[in-house]
Amino acid sequence: MPQLGETVTEGTVGRWLKKVGDNVQKYEPLLEVETDKVASEIPSPFAGVLTKIHVEEGTTVPVGAAVCEIGDAVASSASTQDAATPQASGAPQTTSAGVTPASPTSVQNIVGGGMERGAPTDGVRYSPAVRKLAREHRVDLRQLSGSGRGGRVTAKDVLIYVDQGAVRFSPGVAAASSAPAKAVSPAAPAHGDTTIRVTQMRKTIAEHMVLSKTTVPHAWSMVEADVTDLVKWREAEKTGFKAREGVNLTFLQLVVLAVCESLREFPMVNATWAGDRIIVRKQINVGIAVDIEDGLVVPVVRDADHMSLSGLARKIAELVDKARSRKLTLEEMADGTITVDNTGALGSIASYPIINPPQAAIITMEAIVKRPWVINDAIAIRSIMNLCLSLDHRVLDGSIASRFLQSVKRRLETAPAAR
Repeated sequence: MPQLGETVTEGTVGRWLKKVGDNVQKYEPLLEVETDKVASEIPSPFAGVLTKIHVEEGTTVPVGAAVCEIGDAVASSASTQDAATPQASGAPQTTSAGVTPASPTSVQNIVGGGMERGAPTDGVRYSPAVRKLAREHRVDLRQLSGSGRGGRVTAKDVLIYVDQGAVRFSPGVAAASSAPAKAVSPAAPAHGDTTIRVTQMRKTIAEHMVLSKTTVPHAWSMVEADVTDLVKWREAEKTGFKAREGVNLTFLQLVVLAVCESLREFPMVNATWAGDRIIVRKQINVGIAVDIEDGLVVPVVRDADHMSLSGLARKIAELVDKARSRKLTLEEMADGTITVDNTGALGSIASYPIINPPQAAIITMEAIVKRPWVINDAIAIRSIMNLCLSLDHRVLDGSIASRFLQSVKRRLETAPAAR
C-alpha cells in the first residue's frame, strides 16, 4: 500500500484494474486506492504478470502492507496457478511481509516508499507537518493520543485537538457533550433492499460532517443579489473569453473573484478557531466544492486573491477536471481557508451548508432566477441570485458576516469591467 500523503497511514483498495494472470506494463494503472477524500489510480512500478492479489476490494490496510505480487513473464504460469489454488504444505512459505521468497527479478512487492514497513512508532516521533501545526497552535504533542499507525500523531489529530479546545474526537462518534443517552442500533436491511459498501471517501465525509456539526456552533445568513448586469456582461464576453483563455467563463469564477475581494475587506472571515485564540489567515485559499459520482471533493485554489479572472478561470477548470477524473492529490485539497459551493448548478435556490473545519465560513451561490423586482418604485424583471453563508459563531458575529455578504453582493451586482 503506497503512501499517498505525509499524514496518510492507511488506504482502502477500491477496485482492482487488473486480475490475476493479466500482463502489466510499467506505470500502467493497476488498482484504485481510496484514502481520505482522494481515490487515486496506482500505477505498477514493475512490468510483468499479476500473480497474486493479497488484498480484496473494500479492504483497508496500513501503508507499507503488501497488496499484490508481480512476477516476470517466464514464471507467470506457475505464479498464476499458485494464486488460484490453496498453498500446499510443501509449497514455499511466505514471509511476515506477505512476500513469497523468489529471485529479485521474479516477484516484487508494491509498497510505499515513504515509510519503513513495520517501523515502530511510539508517539514520540512526529512528522514535519505535525511539528509545524504544533508550533502554530502551541500544542503540547505529549497530550495527544495518535490515531495513526502505531499510535502515531497525525496532522488531523492536531487540528481536531485544536478545534475542540483540547477535547479528543473519535471518528464516527459525536462529542460526549452531545452524544445521545442511548445508542441507536443500526438498521437491518429488509427483503428487496440494496446494500451499498461505504467507501473510504463516504466514511471520511461522514466523520468530518459529524465533527463539524457537533463541535462548531453554526449560524446562517442569506442575501439576494440582483445580478442582471453581470448576466448581460457575461453573455457579451463569454465567446471572446473562451477564444482567448481556452476555458468557459462561468458564474462560479465571478463569485470566487468577488469573495476574494471581499475577504481583503473583511479578513476576519478568513480565520479559524484555535481554542484560546483566533488565527486570521494571511493566505486566501478558496476551496471549490465539486460533485463527483460517489461523493463531494473540495480542491483548493491557493492564493486565489492574487489571481486575475482569467487565472482563476484556468485554475478552477483544471481542478474541476482533475476532480472528475480522480486525479487530485492530497496537496490540492489541503489548506483551504474558505469554501465556495455552487449549489445553484443543481437548481437550488437556498441552502444551509455545513462548515468545513477548521474554516470559519462556507458560502453558496444559488440558481439565478428571473423574478419581478422593485426598482425606483417600479416593477421590472431581473436576474436574482441568492447567496447563503454558514459561519462559525465562535469566530464571527452576525454583523461582520452580514457586512461580508453585502460586500460580495455589491460586487456581483456590478460587472467586473465597471469595478
